[in-house]
Amino acid sequence: MSSPAITQKSNSLNANASKPKASSWFKRFKPALWLAPFALFFYLFQLAPMVWVLINSFFYDGELSLENYTEVFDSAFMMQAFGNSLWLSVWSSVFGLAIATLLVSSLRRVDCKIRDGVIAFTNMSSNFAGVPLSFAFIIILGTNGAITLLLKQYGLLGEFDLYGKWGLLAIYIYFQIPLAVLLLYPAFDALSDDWQAASALLGAKTWQYWLKVGLPVLSPALFGTFIILIANAIGAYASVYALTSGNYNVITIRIASLVSGDLFLEPNLAAAISVILMAMLAFITVINQWLISKSYAGKKS
Repeated sequence: MSSPAITQKSNSLNANASKPKASSWFKRFKPALWLAPFALFFYLFQLAPMVWVLINSFFYDGELSLENYTEVFDSAFMMQAFGNSLWLSVWSSVFGLAIATLLVSSLRRVDCKIRDGVIAFTNMSSNFAGVPLSFAFIIILGTNGAITLLLKQYGLLGEFDLYGKWGLLAIYIYFQIPLAVLLLYPAFDALSDDWQAASALLGAKTWQYWLKVGLPVLSPALFGTFIILIANAIGAYASVYALTSGNYNVITIRIASLVSGDLFLEPNLAAAISVILMAMLAFITVINQWLISKSYAGKKS
């Protein structure tokens, strides 16, 4: 028979042996516990709405059907909305990216105080969008805007219409530039000033340096920024609605009118349009990732 002292000692050893197991279990699952709140919010505000939109896009009059998608592709009005959105998104991204690239390249050659001031202003102006931005453009370039009246006085204003596609393109470019600057500014740290000096010593001109060295190094960042700009522009709603009162045909206006309209409330059709829009963005993102992977592969080889 074992004595009470021996039994008590064995129990304490078993208790001490179980403590490290509990401690190791907690350490193993601690990251998952910290991640749980984010995963919950991600599910509630990202995955759950996407799943709801996807499922409801196949319902037509309470029955499973592809009629919503057929209606979208058979409607010239809807196709015009997609075309207008893509036109505004692509061209605003191209011009915004080009201007931001020149701006960031210039910032690397100025004083630190000026650079910090420009970056601070960029941070502030990146949040200046939507209704305030549209109101500012109306005051400046509207029918009776300050610059509009000044240009008309000297006969310098042509057929520019702020409330048409060219006016919308100007607004889109304006809010694309700050975002592109913030995304590209860290990427330019990959360029060394010695590279340009070395290329100049070898007889290369400035445009040859950028064509052969600078742009290839920056190409992954440029491609990635371009895709983000397209997604940012194609999902814009407040600026277009505030400027045109919903009279310009873009896809976000069509979705909003189908969801919140008093006469034509068709959430299932809006869900189908949203799914098509998500598919377009997914396709563009896949192409972007493929181009980036080809760029990295070319650098390694």
